[in-house]
Amino acid sequence: MTDALHIHLAGIPMATPVVLLSGCIGFGEELAALEGFDFTAVGALCLKGTTLEPRLGNPPPRLAETPSGLLNAIGLQNPGARFVVEHILPRMAHLPTRLIANIAGSTVAEYAAVARLFDDSPVDGIEINISCPNVKEGGAAFGADPGSAAQVVAAVRLATTKPLITKLSPNVTDIRPIARAVIEAGTDALSAINTLMGMAVDITSRRPLLGNGQGGLSGSAIKPVALLKVWQLYQVAAPHGIPIIGQGGIATPEDAIEFLLVGANAVGIGTALFRNPLISGEIASGIAHYLVNQNVGHVAALTGTLHSA
Repeated sequence: MTDALHIHLAGIPMATPVVLLSGCIGFGEELAALEGFDFTAVGALCLKGTTLEPRLGNPPPRLAETPSGLLNAIGLQNPGARFVVEHILPRMAHLPTRLIANIAGSTVAEYAAVARLFDDSPVDGIEINISCPNVKEGGAAFGADPGSAAQVVAAVRLATTKPLITKLSPNVTDIRPIARAVIEAGTDALSAINTLMGMAVDITSRRPLLGNGQGGLSGSAIKPVALLKVWQLYQVAAPHGIPIIGQGGIATPEDAIEFLLVGANAVGIGTALFRNPLISGEIASGIAHYLVNQNVGHVAALTGTLHSA
């Protein structure tokens, strides 16, 4: 890939601004077995969400297609952080891209414990999923309250020297106070957005299509919401030099460029991988062609250059 796509995100050097999102690539081993997959087109892989102890996840069905979107309710199925560090990451060390752990927990202490395990591992950074329910506060998501979000980030900050990326939920009235809180607590970057909550119904059985009843909506349907949230976050993050991984419905190079223009420094690809597992290379190449056509020397020059309406 061209040097014009090389970026540094929170101190992590990346060959391109294309990031493959947690929950859509497993731990990356499936991609390594995929013929024709070009890891050099990918700046980083965000690994599957990992908790301290193994989790079986939610009852099936776990996926349901919707118009222009996909509902999922996986429930953080994973083998536990220690297994990932000791058995999975050593098999990934040869890949020519960066690895970012995605951590989750039901308490602040659990987040910190998972971060400590990944601190002593070859991952290049840690993404904090604050959309998880806080069991000590009646199940409300950590990311729904600025104070709770800040507590998690502060605890993880003490537990690791790795760069921290906080993944923000759109399921709030205003995403900006939460961004301010996690920036003050020590995050090095933001990623947005996580999925929107939704559901789908089978009218024959009169039951939800998902075994969990509700799930997270991703895919092209959420792109307008994601663009707005990233644009709002840019106003908060840019003065502090905090970069953003913009995500939510990106399926084409044009989608990715839109996110860069509204303030993203990197772009996350998720649901589009289910339709085309090789889409990351096409998006990276498309961004490079846009730079040439627009006579822009480096992808970083696009960030936040949206003209006012």
